[in-house]
Amino acid sequence: MAWTETARRDYGRRGLRYASDCADDEWSVVAPLLQPMSKVGRPREHDPRTLWNAIQYIATTGCQWAQLPKEFPPFTTVQYHFYRMRDSGLLDLINEMLVAVTRLSEGRKAEPTAAIIDSQSVKTTEAGGPRGYDAGKKIKGRKRHIVTDMVGNILEDIVHGGDVQDRDGAPDIAPNVRQAARPKSIRFYLWSVSWPFSQLRANRAC
Repeated sequence: MAWTETARRDYGRRGLRYASDCADDEWSVVAPLLQPMSKVGRPREHDPRTLWNAIQYIATTGCQWAQLPKEFPPFTTVQYHFYRMRDSGLLDLINEMLVAVTRLSEGRKAEPTAAIIDSQSVKTTEAGGPRGYDAGKKIKGRKRHIVTDMVGNILEDIVHGGDVQDRDGAPDIAPNVRQAARPKSIRFYLWSVSWPFSQLRANRAC
């Protein structure tokens, strides 16, 4: 992407404490989806935007929870809210909304009608999930099977050890895409010719 004045305006992070912090226009999209403050129990101690910025900092930098800067709430508090958002499906809902907003801003329909399935192997440590050796790419770590729309917005993903071949791991993501709310509009899928066409087609149709 050329670093034009338009790009600078759209992607510039000046004025933010950290580059991962939510700008005002970004927060206006996310804020309505976050759970409102409960009317029972103790009042919430931390601002939802501060908690969201802390989660974005972890996701962007990949740092350990305990290394979260002191400007944010205690890492155990941030961790609790992150797991709650993940387990309730709220993070998936936020991703769906962001995909729709992004597509509309580009003059496309909110819901994609075509998607691409691909994989990526990345180096990782032993902690935090499955790990294996990808003999093809000679990488020890994890393999991510990802479904995106035609412009690269992530619709669904699943993580395996790096030793799981595409013919074995790719079919696992098809049921996830089928059950997700937004990709129900998808009518066409594109994937590598080396992948198991019959299994992908069968799993997508189940």
